Amino acid sequence: MSFYGCDSAPEEVRELYNKLLRCWSRETCASRMRDDWSEQNPTLGQCSITSVLVQDLLGGEVLGVPLNGGGVHCFNELGGFRFDLTSEQFGGKALDYGFAIRLTREEIFADPEKLSRYKALKKRYNELFNK
Repeated sequence: MSFYGCDSAPEEVRELYNKLLRCWSRETCASRMRDDWSEQNPTLGQCSITSVLVQDLLGGEVLGVPLNGGGVHCFNELGGFRFDLTSEQFGGKALDYGFAIRLTREEIFADPEKLSRYKALKKRYNELFNK
């Protein structure tokens, strides 16, 4: 376990990460990245939908940082603590979380593909952990 913020993460965040490892899949990966998704890199293409699910389960804010080449990478802030459960997809490359902007669900789900993937991730999570 080596996601951004892991070393100082509350236990509930660490537990959630371990649960999500069982939920992420090719189906929940961003369609433009599906060909590169693998069980060795399960966080690939999962940032926005994971951040919203984390917000559902733990509260807090969804934040985003601009990426080189366009796009925004999503992560979470909870009580002043920032963590990124999908940071491992970058293979150790550090992101600059200092330029974060707050994102709303409406902004994230303006893309129907993200909403569909979010529903699939939430369904899988509920099937495994909310029996």
